[in-house]
Amino acid sequence: MKVTVSRKAHFNAAHRLHNEQLSDEENRRMFGKCNNAYYHGHNYNLTVKVTGEIDPISGYVIDMKILKDIIQEHVLDYLDHKNLNEEVKEFSSLNPTAENICVVIWNILRDQLDDKFALKIILYETERNFVEYPST
Repeated sequence: MKVTVSRKAHFNAAHRLHNEQLSDEENRRMFGKCNNAYYHGHNYNLTVKVTGEIDPISGYVIDMKILKDIIQEHVLDYLDHKNLNEEVKEFSSLNPTAENICVVIWNILRDQLDDKFALKIILYETERNFVEYPST
């Protein structure tokens, strides 16, 4: 019997959507206000979903305190109040779109969790705009 447990978190970060392969005009057309040369910020809301079997001893899929600590150490401490383009190595060559941020978070957490768990990340860039990875 598989069960999904979820943990919500929040972080703030700045970014600029920009592709070096495009001209300044093409970047402005494609990314609009998000191409601001001086960056802009978001209050991101994150949901981490972990799916697995319930442990017969503890009754947990995963201890939520452990999950909370993993998210804090490996995601929030890494991304919160950062300029993603300038301070986060993954975005030195990767456009920090919500989609790419979501996949980066998934990769970070996947490395921290036992392979027996399925992992899904939902990242809200705004109240109305969010992405999920994986999509199935």
